[in-house]
Amino acid sequence: MGDVTMGTTTRGTAQRRRPELAAFLRSRRARVTPADVGMPPGLRRRTPGLRREEVAQLSGVGVTWYTWLEQGRPINASPQVLDAVARTLRLDAPEREHLYHLAEVPYSPAPEALAQSVGPEIQGVIDALDPRPAVVYNSRYDVLAANCAYRELFYPDRPSAGLPRNAMWTLFTVDERDCPLVFRDQELPVMVATLRAAYGLHAGEPAWEDFIRRLSAASPLFARLWASGDVAQPGRRVKVFRHVDVGELRMTSLSLSVNGMPECRIVVYTPDDEETARRTALLRERRESVWATKNPAP
Repeated sequence: MGDVTMGTTTRGTAQRRRPELAAFLRSRRARVTPADVGMPPGLRRRTPGLRREEVAQLSGVGVTWYTWLEQGRPINASPQVLDAVARTLRLDAPEREHLYHLAEVPYSPAPEALAQSVGPEIQGVIDALDPRPAVVYNSRYDVLAANCAYRELFYPDRPSAGLPRNAMWTLFTVDERDCPLVFRDQELPVMVATLRAAYGLHAGEPAWEDFIRRLSAASPLFARLWASGDVAQPGRRVKVFRHVDVGELRMTSLSLSVNGMPECRIVVYTPDDEETARRTALLRERRESVWATKNPAP
């Protein structure tokens, strides 16, 4: 007999996950000592780590409920309760995500996981992609890093200025004649739909709500597109850019995930035809002859 579907998870799959959930919770509990959570060690302890009742108490849940969870019984768990257990067991981001999957609860990264900067190794990767424009965005389109080619493509008149804080804000508030996207009316709705999908993980967070409110006030177009409620995921697209010196460039954009940065992606633009490849090379020559430095500091 085949597996019986239960929501998005089959009954057979759920039964296989429960023993793994039980083993995972026991192993994480065993590694946390009373001293780790500010509790006295006690005189005699038969367990190497916390007791079940201690995990329940520290997590604010009932002992029976936590015992059943650790035994892999088919009980319901909310994201709030799983978060409390994850904090008590001192789970890191990958472990927290693993817990959610095993408990069959939709996973959402912790709010603090939205990165605001990248390390030198990521900057080195995107610099090495030159002459292909490359940028690192988080899910709010904050610009975390970019190479010279990206600066040249999007901001040809401000090479030595700091990186813009947010690409979405720039594209929606710049004069339409200065927008680097040729088919602006086609590309901006896709960006807003992608932002909307990410917003679902952060609805109610002050930083996100303030960003949406301020951009809606600054751009009637953004406000209209946001009100549509459309959602999309980042993916491969062919975009046409305009540059004051070399004309139009057809570029394929590709989004790549970044290990250890759950809501960030590297977006790389590659020439879509031979003429664009030739013009991209001309842009590099322009940078080397016009810019004061090859890679101005952000």
